[in-house]
Amino acid sequence: MFDGSRVTDAVDYWKRRAELKPAVHIVRTRLPERFRWRKAVASLAQGFSPLRGRDRMRLEEPVRELVVDLDDAALRREVVLDARRVGVDLDRGEILVHRTLGDVDRLARSSGTDLDRVRKHVRLPDDEKAPVDTAAVVVVGRALGDYYRTKAQRLLLSIPDVDGPEPRRLHHRIMAERADLDRAESLRWLEFARLVLG
Repeated sequence: MFDGSRVTDAVDYWKRRAELKPAVHIVRTRLPERFRWRKAVASLAQGFSPLRGRDRMRLEEPVRELVVDLDDAALRREVVLDARRVGVDLDRGEILVHRTLGDVDRLARSSGTDLDRVRKHVRLPDDEKAPVDTAAVVVVGRALGDYYRTKAQRLLLSIPDVDGPEPRRLHHRIMAERADLDRAESLRWLEFARLVLG
């Protein structure tokens, strides 16, 4: 790949050829930034995800070291969460806030969310003082927030506009109320994810 190519294109090129080592080299040599570089690292993590053992370690460890050394704390957090979304753990306890089950339960109650919904997707310990997988909890919280936001938007797009020529009927009003409830639920889950992330 040419030196002037975009980092996302270069990583995708090597991923398509099933050669991840040059893709790792490209990510390590480019300037880390919040848009293309972050997307390239997420794509690379997706390539690591099916690998196991020494093959995965040889590719994952150089990227993990690079992420740990980033100066931008927000970028570092988001790269770790992007990787965790595809099953790659770039955080060994040095990037994200450590949370216990008691902390997460308290934050769920304060944001008005149900921790049992998270438990369906993430294995949580039984002991209140036991640590939880912070990245996985945040990823699930954000996913639930996005799910309810999308659901609300779809409902709102399927009803006529208030100022439009078609009058709103009873079922349209019910759909609008449901969309408001879904939007509020989305905000609660996104707030929960923000609080857990610290």
